Amino acid sequence: MIKKFNIKFILACILVLSFAFVVSCAKKTPEPQATSAEQQTEMAEKEKAAEAEKKQRQLEEQEEEISEQELEARKKAEAKAKKEAAEAKDQFLSEKVYFEFDDSSLTAEARDVLRRKAEWLRNNPEACVIIEGHCDERGTDEYNLALGSRRAESVKEFLVKAGVNASQLTTISYGEEKPAVKGHNEEAWAKNRRAEFRFCN
Repeated sequence: MIKKFNIKFILACILVLSFAFVVSCAKKTPEPQATSAEQQTEMAEKEKAAEAEKKQRQLEEQEEEISEQELEARKKAEAKAKKEAAEAKDQFLSEKVYFEFDDSSLTAEARDVLRRKAEWLRNNPEACVIIEGHCDERGTDEYNLALGSRRAESVKEFLVKAGVNASQLTTISYGEEKPAVKGHNEEAWAKNRRAEFRFCN
C-alpha cells in the first residue's frame, strides 16, 4: 500500500515537473533565425550604394574645389592682364619723340620709340590719338606753329606706314606755346623740340 502511494506520488511529481518544464520552455524567447541569403544580398547592395554615394560626394567636392581654384586663377590672370594693359597705355603716353633744331625729320631714336607706339596702336585699334607738335622758343610764333605741324605730320606718316590706321590719328601744333621745360639754354630747348601724344576726348 505504501509502495503504491510512493509510486503515485513520484509519478505525480514527475508530471508536475514535466508540465513546469514545458511551460517554462514555451515562455522562452525564440532565438533569432540566421539572416537569409536574400537579406544578406540586400544589405550588401545597400552598403555598395552607400559607398558609391560617398565616392560621388567626394568627387563633387573635389570638382568644386578645382572650379574655385580655376576661378581664382582666372581672376588673377585677368587682374594681371589689366595691370599690364594699363602700364602699356601709360608708357605709350609718356614716351615722347624729340627733334633736332629747326628740323622735322625723325632721328633713329625717334623711330625706335614710334615702332613701339605703332605696335601698341595696331593692338588697340579702338584708340584715338592726338599727335602734338612742339618747338623751342627760338623763331617766330608763325614759324614755330608751322614747324610743330610738320613734326606732328612726320610722326603720323611714320605710324601709318607702320600699319596704323590713319583714322586713329589726329595732329595739332602748339608751336612754342607749351614748353615742357622752362629755360633759355640748349638743355631746355632740346626737351621742348618734341612730339607728344594724348588720347582723344
